Amino acid sequence: MGVTADLASFTANMQLTRLPDGVVHRARLLVLDLIGSIVRARHESDSTPSLLSAARVLGVAAGSSGVFGDCARYTPAGAAFLNAALGHSLDFDDTHAAGSLHPGCPVIPAALAAGEMTGASGADVLAGIVAGYEVTIRVALALPAADHYARGFHPTSTCGAFGAAAAAARVLGLNADGVASALGIALSQSAGSLQFLANGAWTKRFQVGWACMGGLAAAVLAREGFKGAADAIEGTHGFLQAYAPAPNPARATQDLGTVFELMQTAVKPYPSCRYGHAGIDAALALRMEHSLDPSSIESAVLGLPEAGMRLIGEPAEQKSNPESVVDGQFSGPFVIAAALLTGGMGWDSYALLHDSAAHALMRRIRCERDAEVQAMFPRNMAGRLTVTAAGRTYNKLVEVPKGELDNFLTDAELRAKFDTLSAPVLGTERTRSLAEAVLALDAAPGVGALMRLGAPVGAARMAGD
Repeated sequence: MGVTADLASFTANMQLTRLPDGVVHRARLLVLDLIGSIVRARHESDSTPSLLSAARVLGVAAGSSGVFGDCARYTPAGAAFLNAALGHSLDFDDTHAAGSLHPGCPVIPAALAAGEMTGASGADVLAGIVAGYEVTIRVALALPAADHYARGFHPTSTCGAFGAAAAAARVLGLNADGVASALGIALSQSAGSLQFLANGAWTKRFQVGWACMGGLAAAVLAREGFKGAADAIEGTHGFLQAYAPAPNPARATQDLGTVFELMQTAVKPYPSCRYGHAGIDAALALRMEHSLDPSSIESAVLGLPEAGMRLIGEPAEQKSNPESVVDGQFSGPFVIAAALLTGGMGWDSYALLHDSAAHALMRRIRCERDAEVQAMFPRNMAGRLTVTAAGRTYNKLVEVPKGELDNFLTDAELRAKFDTLSAPVLGTERTRSLAEAVLALDAAPGVGALMRLGAPVGAARMAGD
């Protein structure tokens, strides 16, 4: 058997009862984490109105499938697309360091859409989600992701298309041959470019939504007998050979079924690019430990790994003058300035994009490559912050930022993050009910009730929507 066949067999045979309890528990929490981001982005992301308008024009806004935070119903394809695009819109979704991607966003909405479409059990949906995480991440590791990035690809969407196809195929109950065919169809839809960095474009969100929808479509096509390309992952013209210069196909199936990459997935405490999180932790710590007055800060240097410099450090002039939310999410100077100025970095921090004090401080912050930090990567998403204020210099190296595997959020912290994102839209009581339904997903007869709980009711809807 080849890589594609092995991943397909693994997916088709995925059963929650055969998984370690810790994997199942973590999967539930990751679903909860993504849903909170979807709910808030449905009402506050700048790209949401155009996404919804396009959905209506394209005819996918009239169906029986749910989008979290929305009272309307959509076609299964429309729900998959919107939930994934919205889930990625705040840049608050989970991350896998070695894979350099956000695995949950393309995978979870595909499984939920397939489950709502077919009436599949909650256990089958969660099994599909676990399989989708493994496929997404393992394909990225086999590239490897750094080489893929260097070619300008966005692995969350390119690799996520395969994970979404696997997740949906498992929910639809396809056998190993059917899953392999779905992966072969997903190969024709694997796309995603980093060019959004040039102007803060919304395509980063769109292409993750499209990967999710494409994966769902691939699984449905395979179920209906449509034939996909063989050896989609490892073939001569398959994904790995076409999308990276020196892939390692064997890495995709290394320890498959015994080591779960889902457990190497981190959760974000801050809604910005993960490469800046160690620096944010350092800024918050230095601010508190030394009672730093932001007005006294003369300079600050954020030390990053090479991959981090490419995303949040360069070009320096652009990163020091962000204009849009996407610019801010990928600006080391902005997130550090926000943390130093306010003692936090949350979704509301993006109001500082129009703050003169924030821009003045950003001009005194620069990013640089740090050899010690690079040596820790990708094992750890480390970062170093050096701040000079009132003639004194303070230094903080954060090896493991909050939310990473060795510094993971507690269940209570994850629940608090979900509540903070969801309650302003759904209200306190409905937020509680939705969380309880998500955390009991694998015991539910289906996902329909859960999806309905994700819709705002009455006065709980945010004003102006």
